[in-house]
Amino acid sequence: VFKKPVVETLEILREAGLDSLTGGGAEIFDPAVRDQLCRGKETAEEWADIHRAWHRMGGRSTCTMLFGHIETHAQRVDHLRRLRALQDETGGFTGFVPFAFTPEKTELAHLRPAGGLETLRNLAVSRIYLDNFDHITAYWISMGLSLAQAALHFGVDDLHGTIMEEKVFHMAGARTPQEQTVAALEKVIREAGREPVQRDSHYEPL
Repeated sequence: VFKKPVVETLEILREAGLDSLTGGGAEIFDPAVRDQLCRGKETAEEWADIHRAWHRMGGRSTCTMLFGHIETHAQRVDHLRRLRALQDETGGFTGFVPFAFTPEKTELAHLRPAGGLETLRNLAVSRIYLDNFDHITAYWISMGLSLAQAALHFGVDDLHGTIMEEKVFHMAGARTPQEQTVAALEKVIREAGREPVQRDSHYEPL
C-alpha cells in the first residue's frame, strides 16, 4: 500500500506495537496448487521471505498449512520440508498450525473434506517430520473440539485459544462454535490426560 520495502514496513509495524506474525496465507507452497487455489496471493517464496526477514529482526511467528483440497500427499510433504528448512535457517517459528480445508461454500464444494482420521494422520506426520518445531497446534475451529481433544494423543500440544470471533472457516461453511470457554477447553484437555496451561502468542506459559 505504501510502496515500502518489506523490512522497512515490518520495522514501522514493530514500532507501532506488533510483536508477532501469524502464518496465514501459506496454504500449500506448490506453485501449481497455488495457481488453482489462491491465484493472486503471494508466492511461496514471498511468504517465506517475509517470515525470514521478521525472524532476522528478532521476531517470532507461526506457520500454517491448508490441507485436504486439491493437493497430493507429496505436495504436503514438500510444504513441510520448506518450513523445516526455513526453521533450520532462522529458528523463528514458534509453532505449526495445519488447517483442514472447508469446501462447502467455496468453488470447490464438490470435494469431500478431510475426515477425522486423515486430520489426525496429518498432525502426527507433521509432529514427526517437523523435528525442529517446539509446538504443533490442533485448531479446534476447523476440526471441532472432540477431534482436537483426540489430537492431543497424535503429537499435538496446543489447542489454540478461546477465540471470540472467527470468520474465514465459518464463511466457508464450518459448523463449529465461534467461541469456547476457558472451562470447556480445560475440561477436554484434562479428559485427555493432559495439564491445561494458558500461554501467550510466543507459546510461553502465563
